[in-house]
Formats: sequence, C-alpha cells, structure tokens
Amino acid sequence: MFKFFKITCDEATTICDKSQYGEASVYERMQLSWHLLVCKICILYSKQNRKISDILKLKSDDCKKNNPCFSKKEKEDLKEQLNNFN
Repeated sequence: MFKFFKITCDEATTICDKSQYGEASVYERMQLSWHLLVCKICILYSKQNRKISDILKLKSDDCKKNNPCFSKKEKEDLKEQLNNFN
C-alpha cells in the first residue's frame, strides 16, 4: 500500500515547492509527508525553503511599504538615457 506514496527526493522537493504555494494536490502532500518521515535531507530542504520564503515575503512587504517606484520624471529621464545609449 505504501509503495504508492514512495517518491524520489527530486519529486519531494518539487512537491515541497508546490505545496508552499498551495499548488500541490492532497495526494502529492500525502506523498511528501510520507517521504519526510524517512528522509532527513528533504526535511532540512523543506525547513530551509520555508525560511527563505518567509524572509523574502518580509522583504517584499517592506519594499511595498517604502514605495520604491520611479516618479514620472525619473521614468522619462531613464527612457531618454536608454534612447541616447543606442
């Protein structure tokens, strides 16, 4: 019965990535859970992946608060510089 849940580490990391963004099916999450019970390397990958995503999300939220967009004048100046470059 458990042979249906057996996956490689490559498949586990792919499912881990999909699961993090809510794109993994229930069956894939079950496969991943079973794999994580026996593979310490993939457990570490999963923890590191989650931590990196959390850090990037915090950074993204911080950037949105600071509004790093160019003003219209800055955009026009940049376009002009790019056109002059050619």
